[in-house]
Amino acid sequence: MPILHKIKAYLYDNFLTKDNPNDFIARTVSERSLNVKQICEAAVNRGGADVTAAAMEHATELFLKEMAYQLCDGYSINTGYFTAGTLIRGVFDSPSETFNSDKHTILFQFNQGEKLRAEIPNIEINILGVADSSSIILQVTDVKSGTVNDLLTPGKNLKISGNKIKIAGENPANGIFFVNTSTSTRTQVEINDIVTNNPSELIVVIPDLQPGTYQLEVVTQYSGGSNLLKEPRTTELKKELTVE
Repeated sequence: MPILHKIKAYLYDNFLTKDNPNDFIARTVSERSLNVKQICEAAVNRGGADVTAAAMEHATELFLKEMAYQLCDGYSINTGYFTAGTLIRGVFDSPSETFNSDKHTILFQFNQGEKLRAEIPNIEINILGVADSSSIILQVTDVKSGTVNDLLTPGKNLKISGNKIKIAGENPANGIFFVNTSTSTRTQVEINDIVTNNPSELIVVIPDLQPGTYQLEVVTQYSGGSNLLKEPRTTELKKELTVE
């Protein structure tokens, strides 16, 4: 079968498992994030779609809006390329207990479908070697919702896993920040809200963030040794997080 796609990836030390201290995980090198408009333009310019990019974008937005509506009514979705469904997280302590938004969470789960799985044999993976592991955020877990690299629940705990992310040094730029992707407003986690401050794990109380999408930044002078860096180093999570 011919190789149609190529994905580049770097290897990173695996700090998420304790059984093998010498193993690695691969993380893909994402060229950029594409929105609906850009995908529709590519479908016309590269794929030769027989409609305009604007018409395809309009139809796609209508489809996604209706899909979201049906998901909210409890229907499951199977497009062939992905499946989607509605989940309820949280424990019900008795048969008579009702849904409580302070205790229970509604989530939407998406998984690859058979048409997308069929493309996997057409992908070539190019491992670029071991990445510079000076500092990296591997994943974050919103403790309230249980989601990974997805939701933020203000006022609740966020677990940040990575390497060399301990907050250290006296530089005022140091800290943990949530950057609003629309306004670029930076909200810092108060020092007293950093519950755990270890080289491979941070646990913080999420600030009172407004609904929107955010980029997580960890700024520190921690070097992994006894000496601190002269200047703070900024490490970002490569995924946007959402406050609903």
